[in-house]
Amino acid sequence: MGRVVVEVMPKPEILDPQGKAVVGALPRLGFTQFTSVRQGKRFELEVEGDVTPEVLAAAQAAAETLLSNPIIEDVVRVADVEADAAGTITSAGLA
Repeated sequence: MGRVVVEVMPKPEILDPQGKAVVGALPRLGFTQFTSVRQGKRFELEVEGDVTPEVLAAAQAAAETLLSNPIIEDVVRVADVEADAAGTITSAGLA
């Protein structure tokens, strides 16, 4: 069984109130080295068999169609989890 990870982030021009709340809380907890936070979403999609280029392309299409709101979010990564862990990242072509 293979797994594909899809990561979605708010577009840079979109206000990120959750990120602002986190960046405000970090110094109060002693984490003073961070100056900005953007919070996104991560999806893990399981497939029967291996993750092929066709599976990655389908995951990319699903990410653009359902998993993200293209008006306010960018799909920033679609990758094979196992290849990513092995250091041989395989990603679908991102726009």
